[in-house]
Amino acid sequence: MPASAAWARPEELVESLSSLDNTARLKALRDVKNQIIGNKTKKLSYIKLGAVPRVVEILASDTEVPLLVQSAAAVGSFACGIEAGVKAVLDSGVLPHLLKMLSNGDNKVVEACARSLKMIFQSTLAPKSDMFQGHRMELIIELLNSENDSVAEVAASVLARCCETVDHQRALADAGGLQSLVGLLNGSLKTREAALDALAALTRGNKQLCSTLTCMDQGKSLAMIMKLVKDKSSRTRLLACTCLANIGKASPSSLHQEREIRAGMLSILVKLFDEPGQVGEEAPGVLADLVSNNEDLQKVAMDMNSIEKLAEFLRKDEISPKQLAGVLMALAELCSRFEDSRKQLLDLKNLRTGLTDELLVLPLLKLLSDSSSDIQALALSAVSNIVLDFKPHKAVVFRCGGVSQLIQLSQSMDPILRLNAVWALKNLLYMSDKTVKERVMGELTFNSLVDLIFDSEEKVREQAMALVRNLVYGDVDSVQLALVQDSVLLHAVEKQLHVSTQPEICIQGLYIVSNVAAGNEVHKEAVMDIVIPVTSVGVNRNTSLLMRYLQDMSNPQIRVVALWCVINLTFPNSPGVSSRISRLRDGGIEAQLQSMVDDPCLDVKDRAKTALEHFSAVEVHSR
Repeated sequence: MPASAAWARPEELVESLSSLDNTARLKALRDVKNQIIGNKTKKLSYIKLGAVPRVVEILASDTEVPLLVQSAAAVGSFACGIEAGVKAVLDSGVLPHLLKMLSNGDNKVVEACARSLKMIFQSTLAPKSDMFQGHRMELIIELLNSENDSVAEVAASVLARCCETVDHQRALADAGGLQSLVGLLNGSLKTREAALDALAALTRGNKQLCSTLTCMDQGKSLAMIMKLVKDKSSRTRLLACTCLANIGKASPSSLHQEREIRAGMLSILVKLFDEPGQVGEEAPGVLADLVSNNEDLQKVAMDMNSIEKLAEFLRKDEISPKQLAGVLMALAELCSRFEDSRKQLLDLKNLRTGLTDELLVLPLLKLLSDSSSDIQALALSAVSNIVLDFKPHKAVVFRCGGVSQLIQLSQSMDPILRLNAVWALKNLLYMSDKTVKERVMGELTFNSLVDLIFDSEEKVREQAMALVRNLVYGDVDSVQLALVQDSVLLHAVEKQLHVSTQPEICIQGLYIVSNVAAGNEVHKEAVMDIVIPVTSVGVNRNTSLLMRYLQDMSNPQIRVVALWCVINLTFPNSPGVSSRISRLRDGGIEAQLQSMVDDPCLDVKDRAKTALEHFSAVEVHSR
């Protein structure tokens, strides 16, 4: 008789999960677990019958090792491969019980609970931020040092999935995670790859941690990762390249013989394109990250025929959204600066339709509506690149409704999507004409842009200010956009310049003011009212934004841009320059300029001298 014939009806098994008899509960657990393994229909059936809360109750209240092992295993089975299962176990409050059992004295219990956690954290529903509450993170990091390779591997996998923000990275590193993960690089294949995956998450976009990893153990840790780019395992090679790409992007000088190392990584990544499964799917995206903002590497990649290999993916009948996003990002990076690379792409033969601007842009716009926020974020990054330099690409974005998509995503609740969408809109406006700017603002609206200027996320605020900078740069019509709707944009910028403590935001705000000051007399006077306001008793130096930023010694770029504001306000041939200089002089600006000719920054010195020359020229002319 087959084993399945001995199983009781599902309803009876669920009831047995609450039996007072330990043997009956254990048998019910095993039977339920065996039935649902690899069977989504069975999982959904048992979820509807209320099996999950009873399984979790056993994990929470029992003390016998077989019951704990089987209940933890059942939880993992419910969570494996089906979102409804993950939701059911999380709704039953399983997370604190699994975490508690990680301290159990029995290795089998710890391993079963760790594996269930791994299943849960492979899902987008996983409560990743919850892992940073209390002592949970320290508990997971302790498991990295487990003598059981399987437990250490699971712990590293969970950390890789949890580490999503700078705060997460900092918390993990502060708890000793970086050192522990490096220690796993000498472990088994699975443990090594899980550790590399976690290190990639830790170093992504984090200059400080990249620097720490580079210097750790006198460079031995970095050397170990560099060695792994030539490992037999394709997954290991990919993850090692990902870590090194993160380090090189965040801190280029940290890689000795940088060009040779990265060129070798490029060769490895191009070969990984042909690997099946996850490795081949992720390799194009890693290559895109590696060559980002590096013209030298982009040329090397072109010489390796990487454009041709990437373009071959566009001929496939089926390609995963993630792989397509990576391919398009890589093509966008490789074609973002060199017309030769774009011609190489367009001249490729044996493509069914020819790679037109539409063929490059339309798939990206389609990905902006993907169900995965990760794919949307990648697509937004690629759109940002292609609209920066190529006017035909901008035209396709407008013609195919891409602007509306970008504006919609700029209002997303997801801060990463919001940031990338604003970034793309900023690049779209770069060096654009009046028609483009008016079309964008017609859909975005000035009030929505003001909301982005005061967004809860610092990086979104910075990019929103940069967007305004591009919007009001250029001719008088562009500058006038700062004054529409009762100068709503200019007032928002003024407020940020008063309240912001972030240098990057202040610099963008000063560039906006400088751009407006380069306009006509109305624009210059509007700026004067902001940077050096007049009260009933005259100019108050204590409230002068201009004086504040000219005296700011925290960042020379702040002083340079503040000086450009003065230069644009005092251009000798402008009609109202005499009265403005008189007001600036009353506000102590001329005296401040004189003190800046000995500034430690050469650019500041030069701009201060230019501004003083304007003061002198106007004084001579008025005599």
